[in-house]
Amino acid sequence: MEPVGQRPSYEELAELVALQARTIERLTARVEELEAEVGELRRRLGLNSTNSSKPPSSHRPDRCGNPVCGADLAAAPEYARQRRQVFEVPEPTMVVTEHQIVAVACGCGQVTLADVPDGVTGRVQYGPTVKAAAVYARGAHFLPFGRAARLLSDLCGAGVSTGFMHSVFADAAARLGPFLARLRDLLRAVPVLHADETPARLGGGFKYVHVACTEAYTLFHVGGRSAADIDAGGVLPGFTGTIVRDGYTAYQHLTDAEHAWCGAHLLRDLKGVHETDPGGQSWAEAMANTLLIAKKATETALGEGGDALAEEDIRFISSAYAGAIAHGRAQNPPDRNGDLPKAGKLVERFATHRDMILRFVIDLAVPFTNNSAERALRPVKLQQKTSGTWRILQGLADFAAVRSYLDTAHKHGKDALDVLRQLFTTGPWLPSAIQSS
Repeated sequence: MEPVGQRPSYEELAELVALQARTIERLTARVEELEAEVGELRRRLGLNSTNSSKPPSSHRPDRCGNPVCGADLAAAPEYARQRRQVFEVPEPTMVVTEHQIVAVACGCGQVTLADVPDGVTGRVQYGPTVKAAAVYARGAHFLPFGRAARLLSDLCGAGVSTGFMHSVFADAAARLGPFLARLRDLLRAVPVLHADETPARLGGGFKYVHVACTEAYTLFHVGGRSAADIDAGGVLPGFTGTIVRDGYTAYQHLTDAEHAWCGAHLLRDLKGVHETDPGGQSWAEAMANTLLIAKKATETALGEGGDALAEEDIRFISSAYAGAIAHGRAQNPPDRNGDLPKAGKLVERFATHRDMILRFVIDLAVPFTNNSAERALRPVKLQQKTSGTWRILQGLADFAAVRSYLDTAHKHGKDALDVLRQLFTTGPWLPSAIQSS
């Protein structure tokens, strides 16, 4: 017999039943959720050779292929096995994560709402991977916004709009402030950097995309082509290292830096002069050969671990350079008015800028060409070829910011989608300090 006083009251039994009912309800919901997840996994993974990473069943011949024999091979020993694999991507599908933000009423009358997870700003929105893919299609593969939107829909199942593509690209650029500031600091500290600019079609006119870069960092900015526009990137004013550049005069105001003239540009100029009159402009061939001999000598010294050319090599190059100048002046005298022909002006350019042209001979940290900057600017041309002109200046500026991020990440061996996902979650990836030209 149950002792008196230990039976639960009616109210206690009712409360227990209600508690059990709530527990059963939660467990039932969880079971349904797990069943749905299992069903989705079975659908996506399956258990066959076309959509699973598991190896398919072996295909074994039943009968001997010899038409004279045709014996049953069921018990025959295996002679060899050949593997053939087919790689396939899954069907596009969107995974929806629902966050239920619970509000709880306290006995004091205060209603408290749980914190919303970071990055969840709307009732319905796309996640960081979709946004990263959108910026990747535009910023890394230069697709027009409309085509990029269709690509995401076809390959990822994300039915985004062209407006979404515009907004998410602008959002990516706006998030890059800390990255761009870091990049400016790093570039101002390097011993050698490359600078260049290229025109970009904007509406009915042109702007210029400027670059300051090394083998580790790339920074673009947008403006005109004046000295003030060059300075607007925030790197070159006050820079005290060596700037490798072409012959554009707007860089001459940067007097705190040493300057090195791109050898590839000079060789093209010399070739143009020589081809018009090989016999009358043989100085140009002599100068080109001098530059190429110097280039070979510096490459050999660097390959052997040296940090400077031998004095006799420097004297030989300097002597050959002076000889080509003298020869060029003899072949291109001024006319009766004292004016020089075009080739004569090129001779004087080599004479005036001798130190800048031969900087790579004196300082082996300075490369012969400005190819690093020219390589960095090629996507601007590719973007225009693929997607046409930019409509507004802000769109061009956004492109410059995103390209700075992606090109620098690539130089550091970072995956583009990874750093873009990071941009939309915890913030931009920041490069480390690497001294590299």
